[in-house]
Amino acid sequence: RVQLVESGGGSVQTGGSLRLSCVVSPSTVRSNCMGWFRQAPGTEREGVAAIYTGGGDATLADSGKGRFAISQDYAKNTIYLQLNSLKSEDTATYYCAAELWVSGNRCTLEAKRVDYWGQGTQVTVSS
Repeated sequence: RVQLVESGGGSVQTGGSLRLSCVVSPSTVRSNCMGWFRQAPGTEREGVAAIYTGGGDATLADSGKGRFAISQDYAKNTIYLQLNSLKSEDTATYYCAAELWVSGNRCTLEAKRVDYWGQGTQVTVSS
């Protein structure tokens, strides 16, 4: 079965950085669209960033534009989320996702149209 394993979460101060990683297994599984979502207590899960693994085209939510970046290592079947200039409102559990919905040759950030989820990694930003 498909497994997504995240790592890299932690606690940082406002303005700090973290890099999240997500490895897909088994290695023979390839997803066209992978991405990151986040969920804070009492809120709905929201999309953060997605990447079309075939060409590297990225989709970023407005909340992360200019601060976050998604990338991949195709050979390692791994995606990354670089989080910079973190704010307290970025505090959430971040989830890796695979098989996101594709629309117009771009990956979408619709949480209800994701087929696979990781277990989540906590990111806490404090002042």
